[in-house]
Amino acid sequence: MTSADPAYRLLIADDHPLFRTALKEAMSGEAAAILEAGSFDEASKTLEADPTLDLVLLDLNMPGVSGFSGLMYLRAQYPSVPVVVVSANEDPKVIRRCMEFGASGFIPKTLGVDVMRSAVRAVLEGDEWTPPGIDLAAAGDDESAKLAQRLGTLTPQQVRVLMMLSQGLLNKQIAYELGVSEATVKAHVSAILAKLGVESRTQAVIAAAKIEAGQWPERAAN
Repeated sequence: MTSADPAYRLLIADDHPLFRTALKEAMSGEAAAILEAGSFDEASKTLEADPTLDLVLLDLNMPGVSGFSGLMYLRAQYPSVPVVVVSANEDPKVIRRCMEFGASGFIPKTLGVDVMRSAVRAVLEGDEWTPPGIDLAAAGDDESAKLAQRLGTLTPQQVRVLMMLSQGLLNKQIAYELGVSEATVKAHVSAILAKLGVESRTQAVIAAAKIEAGQWPERAAN
């Protein structure tokens, strides 16, 4: 399949309407359908309704998620759908971490339309794309790298639970949000602690926050 016969279906997940519109216009020649989501929950529901999308363009920080947790969840829940991170953060460490968590590409928002289009086209054709000059093999913090590997072993539901723990929700609140029993939530928390090698839910949240400059997601306003 080539860009001359654009039958791809994309999802743009970003909370800035103007950027979504600009990106949608930029990608209009590369896809037959372009869906939009202004929050992480909206993006999740869109993928749940249609998990056959060809590509997700994901902002790292938007209502309902921040940092790498959204990327982690999408890669765990929908492993067959490539995710390209589109972010204003151009820190090489962030780019490397995104790729470690399974992103198929990283596009800085400062790039021109033509470069963005070429990057998306490359990923749609099966390649990975990162900004020129980024050394993905550069040595990083061993402790953070090991922790990132542990985080990568979490199931989609465990990622959601950890996201909610980071928002300060109690077990009964998490159970309500996920539609499961408190016993199920407790089992997920125990599994998270074991996988991360920590002893408390607070330590789990702190450990996860260590691998990025910011914190895990703040609770989105209703």
